[in-house]
Amino acid sequence: MDDRRLTIDDDVPIRLGAVSYLNTRPLVHGLEHETDRFTLRFDVPAKCAELLHANAVDLGLIPSIEYPGRDYRIVPDLSIASDGPVASVAIFTKVPTERIRSIALDVSSRTSIALLRVLCARWFAIEPALIAMAPDVTRMLGQCDAALVIGDNALFMDHDALGVEKVDLGEEWIGMTGLPFVYAFWAGRPGIVGAADAAALQQARDRGMMATAAIGRELFPDSPAKAALADRYLRENVKYALGEAEVAGLRRFYELAAEVGVLDRTEPIQFY
Repeated sequence: MDDRRLTIDDDVPIRLGAVSYLNTRPLVHGLEHETDRFTLRFDVPAKCAELLHANAVDLGLIPSIEYPGRDYRIVPDLSIASDGPVASVAIFTKVPTERIRSIALDVSSRTSIALLRVLCARWFAIEPALIAMAPDVTRMLGQCDAALVIGDNALFMDHDALGVEKVDLGEEWIGMTGLPFVYAFWAGRPGIVGAADAAALQQARDRGMMATAAIGRELFPDSPAKAALADRYLRENVKYALGEAEVAGLRRFYELAAEVGVLDRTEPIQFY
């Protein structure tokens, strides 16, 4: 990696577009204080990608499905991934998986939808109707056999109280492939990030991983139970590296997504 930025002024902060969910917090821990290097805004995953595509941010924490077909580079060693159950990306179903005929989709994350389509075609062996809806699980399940729910809504949902089964898509993916799944990563146009910028983002991640209990208490000050669940989720379910295993899982996802028609083609994965 080049030690300096190539296409923007070193004195101009990099505009970061991050995801507004709990699982992002360790990646951005303390970055609000590095105003000479970064500015930071939060949106849902799909919006993060739209802002990057429109050049409204310089670096976006984008859903991994948004990478192919664009001339972006990925910041090394940083992602939102899982290597087993993820807890925050799931379908909630009223019927056994093999009997699902319709799934309501939370469209906030295109990667989760793409993952679901791959799993339906290659693992569940079903061809359900997929219907975009607002993330209201009661309404979703009122109209469909199952609902794809992501983020904090999925993590904190009491599926037993709803009388439905929770099918964790991270767990299903590793059951099918034996590989981690990568949901999102920092990406931007070539030259935007230098080595010092990447190091600052990696250091934020390292600080965040040491502060998961504090993050939980900060976000859920009135609910010790939610704070404890958030801490456990950030430590046990979400992985923040992008090493060889994660890159292999990412490549496999792109291959399968192309096979089932979610992507037109696969492309090489390129880093800053």
